[in-house]
Amino acid sequence: MNFNQKISLTATVAKLARTALALTATALLVACGGGGSVAVDAPQSAVSVTDLRVLPAEYLARKAVSYSPFRTNNRDTEVPTAGQVKQDLELLVAGNFRLIRLFDSSDKVAKLTLDVIKDNSLDIKVQLGAYVNSYKYVYNPPVVESIKAANQAELDRLIKLATDYIDIVLAVSVGNETMVSWSPVPIDPDDMAAYISYVRPKVTQPVTTDDNFVFYAEIPQRISDLIDFASIHTYAEIDTKFPDSPYFWDWRQEGVAVVGGDKTARATAMMNAAMVATRAQYQMVRDSLDRKGLRSVPVVIGETGWNAEDVNGLRFRTSPVNQKMYFSRLETWRAEGRVGSGPANVFYFEAFDEPWKGGDDKWGLFNVNRQARCVVQALAATYTPEAGVSCADSNVNAFETPLANTEYALTTYPVLVSSSALPVAGLKIDAFDGDSATRTIVTPSPVSADGGQSLLITPTPKDYGWGLLFYSTVPYDSENLSQFSTATGRINVLVKTAYPGKFEIGISTDTTSGDVQEAYLQIASGSYGYVNDDSWHLVSIPVLDFLNVNPKLDFSRVLSRFVIADRYEKTGKPLKSNITAPINIDGISWTQ
Repeated sequence: MNFNQKISLTATVAKLARTALALTATALLVACGGGGSVAVDAPQSAVSVTDLRVLPAEYLARKAVSYSPFRTNNRDTEVPTAGQVKQDLELLVAGNFRLIRLFDSSDKVAKLTLDVIKDNSLDIKVQLGAYVNSYKYVYNPPVVESIKAANQAELDRLIKLATDYIDIVLAVSVGNETMVSWSPVPIDPDDMAAYISYVRPKVTQPVTTDDNFVFYAEIPQRISDLIDFASIHTYAEIDTKFPDSPYFWDWRQEGVAVVGGDKTARATAMMNAAMVATRAQYQMVRDSLDRKGLRSVPVVIGETGWNAEDVNGLRFRTSPVNQKMYFSRLETWRAEGRVGSGPANVFYFEAFDEPWKGGDDKWGLFNVNRQARCVVQALAATYTPEAGVSCADSNVNAFETPLANTEYALTTYPVLVSSSALPVAGLKIDAFDGDSATRTIVTPSPVSADGGQSLLITPTPKDYGWGLLFYSTVPYDSENLSQFSTATGRINVLVKTAYPGKFEIGISTDTTSGDVQEAYLQIASGSYGYVNDDSWHLVSIPVLDFLNVNPKLDFSRVLSRFVIADRYEKTGKPLKSNITAPINIDGISWTQ
């Protein structure tokens, strides 16, 4: 997902987009009303602080990284090979990354990886995961039962692999970001406690659950009673996307000057501040556990990282050199953990880029072509450097106030002219998540007034809905449309559809602070000239109506010139509504 797609999804929608699934070991759980509440006998399953399984010395000493082998846009259909995994692991060993975290216990990934390690006598150890899904928002009983069965099978695979490969698997983790409030796979702590209670007696390795630091800072006793160590996730970079969050930190560092275009000093200040935030989040968890009498429970950073490229609305923060700066600071901190003043270990996220992740990609130490990014190039002479990328210190990124272009002078700003179903020169069309809607040029157009072409949109919705954006072919290139932000300024579009309920029309703008702002209006039949009678109607919206929705819009810096969408939560539809009714549009313009 590119930056415009990402900003067009609210934080809530983004968190719910993958929501769906969860299960419990039926031998352990008593489901209540199909809702997944379970009973856990804490006194029998609790881990005494004197019975903690100690993390092996090898686990503490080895340089750690998260690993997944996927190289294509579709991990569901991709089948990694032993040769590919061997290539990956040999690259990691060459850089002295000899402890990897696997996220699941599937045959497709986990068993394959463990077999490659064993068959090739690779000096790599593993923290093995069980990826358990959520049924919290699934109300179809047969589907819930299938999720429960799948989760039970996953837990049993974890146990078998941890047993069969006991010389390779040093620790196990049940679940991944399931109990933090925004989890995309929400699982109640009672359910998670049952999962861990099921696994722990059947393995000999230390056991944890991976979750966000916010959850761990308030960890309920029914979870802390069951784990041997805490594995926390901290992403200071992502925290900068949420200015209202208590964990937002001053990433802009405007007090440090950019002199003659040299951003090195400001970038250094930003990366230093990022580590201050990261350390503080770790310390929050450490202090919380200590107050609970859990000083003996080690804290591991189970995930942290920094994007090498901006695919997630992180302008001014990301570059291969910024990533290198963050990693070097992590390594310094990891060394402190050896003397007890830092985390027990740090798993960097992640080893290799994974295109299927879309807007959550570009974290890799290596790109998808297995070329080494700046962060690891010096670790092995055998590495192939990333093509076309400079690792000079001057290639850092840091905040600079976005400049506005010259004000657009004409009284009509076209986005999609009625004689063509293509946007005007310099603009492109893209869908939320890349594929949540398809578009087809209709020739001749059903519009009797022009006889040209129009655009037929067919939603292929995600759980949260769908959307389509019109924006510049140049990232973050804005248009100065200030003259349209008057009492007479309007955004117009011809619409022909029988789409049920409301849909949305939106825009987004840049700001002097670089914080992208967006505004959406929910369009119902009968509003702004729209009627969903499958006939053509001109929808005409006062520009100031968008400003009323979001006063932070800056019309001198318009990014998304037009957005059409249906985010179900915003239009009053249930998640997973899966509405695919086509919408035909034409003649999009701003007028004065």
